[in-house]
Amino acid sequence: MKLTDLHLRQRDSTTCGPSVAVVAGALVDPAYRKSLTQSLFDDEQLRVHTEVNRVWPRMLGTTPMGIARALTTRAEVRGVRYRWRLFRGRRDRLDDVLSEVKADWPVAMLVGRFIPRHWVLIVGVEKDTLQCYEPSSGAVRPAALDAARGSRLTGLGYPRPFAFVLPSRKAATRSATS
Repeated sequence: MKLTDLHLRQRDSTTCGPSVAVVAGALVDPAYRKSLTQSLFDDEQLRVHTEVNRVWPRMLGTTPMGIARALTTRAEVRGVRYRWRLFRGRRDRLDDVLSEVKADWPVAMLVGRFIPRHWVLIVGVEKDTLQCYEPSSGAVRPAALDAARGSRLTGLGYPRPFAFVLPSRKAATRSATS
């Protein structure tokens, strides 16, 4: 699945999280991926937003727990559950994040400046660069790994990671391109 060709953009200012969840679902579930069109993408953002934000006000976006639940819903077909964890600052080597992305599992990253504001999806790693699906543009943008560790991200809207949503255990076999 070539994300850059699809131009899948979030439908409004509060659906970055659901957009990330839908794209992650398309990456891990081939049947879901085949059904994804732009109009379905818009509908799915709204459905996911409603499903994971039953108590939390939708106007405030989606919590890490909500994103973990949304990603688990799609990844369960491969026997995988997602969990979330906080960014640990400069001492965070991001080894778990890198390991999962290198194993073809998408990892959601919550970014912001002073407070958490925006979800992006790490879909690849090339050398020391994270490849991130940025839902407000629908583009896959590079982010230097050292910039993530040092809270100096550029191109993703905000400089600081706050949390990551990643698989809690790997499936025995996995291929994101199958």
